[in-house]
Amino acid sequence: MNNHYIHDNFLLNSTLAQHLYHNYAAPMPIIDYHNHLEAQDILDNTPIHNLAQAWLHSDHYVWRAMRSNGVDEQFITGAASDAEKFAKWCESVPYLLGNPLYQWSHLELKRFFECDLLINPDNEQAIWQHCQQQLATQPLTTREVLTSLKVKTLCTTDSPLSDLSAHAALKQSDFSVQVLPTFRADELLAFDTPAALQTVTGKLAALTGNPIEHWEDYLAAIDARIETFHALGCRLSDLGLTQVAFTPCTPEEAKAAFSTLLSGQALSESEQVALRTRLFIELGQRYHHYGWSMQLHIGVLVNVNQRRKQALGGGTGFSVINDLSIAQPLAQLLSALDDSAELPNTVLYNLNPNHNAVLSCMAGAFQDSDRAAGKIQFGAAWWFNDHKDGMVAQLTTLKNLGALGRFVGMLTDSRNVLSFSRHEYFRRVLCDLLAKWVSEGELPYDESLLKTTIENICYYNAERYFGFSTTQLETSS
Repeated sequence: MNNHYIHDNFLLNSTLAQHLYHNYAAPMPIIDYHNHLEAQDILDNTPIHNLAQAWLHSDHYVWRAMRSNGVDEQFITGAASDAEKFAKWCESVPYLLGNPLYQWSHLELKRFFECDLLINPDNEQAIWQHCQQQLATQPLTTREVLTSLKVKTLCTTDSPLSDLSAHAALKQSDFSVQVLPTFRADELLAFDTPAALQTVTGKLAALTGNPIEHWEDYLAAIDARIETFHALGCRLSDLGLTQVAFTPCTPEEAKAAFSTLLSGQALSESEQVALRTRLFIELGQRYHHYGWSMQLHIGVLVNVNQRRKQALGGGTGFSVINDLSIAQPLAQLLSALDDSAELPNTVLYNLNPNHNAVLSCMAGAFQDSDRAAGKIQFGAAWWFNDHKDGMVAQLTTLKNLGALGRFVGMLTDSRNVLSFSRHEYFRRVLCDLLAKWVSEGELPYDESLLKTTIENICYYNAERYFGFSTTQLETSS
């Protein structure tokens, strides 16, 4: 196993880039403030049984890539064995040359299994056997991966309807990594149909022990859930805005619309937008009160292939980039909270790369000194932008239109614990880009400035911005 595609200076194309990465970026611990790991898996210290489990069981990036290579669905999400699925993945990987999946997979193979073989059909059996032998003699578990990569804090993504029992147990455990929940509020804005709302209110009522018969009851139940999340260390919320829209809605109008929906009558589209607008403001005010940060994920057109959604369900690899206009309604949403000085720290992520400059400019319009430097963040390259070119584009836009030195850095946004190696990938891209700018005369060669910038982006900015230190959490809980 002596192929060296992944080597010490992978993606580092100059002596300066290598110096910056190895001396300043690589030693920094990791804060992963947005991922989709399950707290229960961390609590149970779930072992990795094989590469198919790690890579193929829940990653819709991989599923899309395999479909692009003509792989039958039985070998993707179907009933084929793990070994058979892995074989089909190995057949697909050579055709993904240059795709981040190609780079990530080889990086993970090297970091966690010390395997330098290229992933292809010829090497499939050797890779599988090598990794299986290693897992048999040196089991690789969720906690082991996290501690080996020097993860200090990670934030899972949790429904307000979750009982958070795994998080409560983790808080009492001796696990050295700080594992915190994130309040993913999407379900709370389920105003499309009476049935959708009734499902949410029923679960909220069961969790809080109080019936929900009016708008005020709904807000009180949300308050109770926020308090529970906060007590377990939650310091972030998240919301996926599939449509960025704004319609003014008074509390009185919200009460009436909510009562209409709860009675079993559907709302018009404009009434739904108004009610969502009101709840967005109510949630933002609460996040500000608790000192939370608000993440907004913008620009997804979900489940566009209706036939495949019917067969496989949502979130299985059939969502795409949306091209709807977002600037005006997003500005209105943020301004509605800013009007009362209740706009929380906010991280803006876009799926459409054409919106890079829009979001970076938008962040600049709502900066304030009441919470944190860089209060409004143009977030990391996300989903279809989560590759070298996308990272470079995001960092370049931020350099040109914002404050790069205040950036809170990378995240995995993944269900695969091996994906935490993507922090290394990002840090290599960052150091290579900074070195390139120095060589081109855009930045000075100032060792102290470069060191501080890299260490802040890799770790310290996120620690300060989100308030993850143990002391802060204990004091405010």
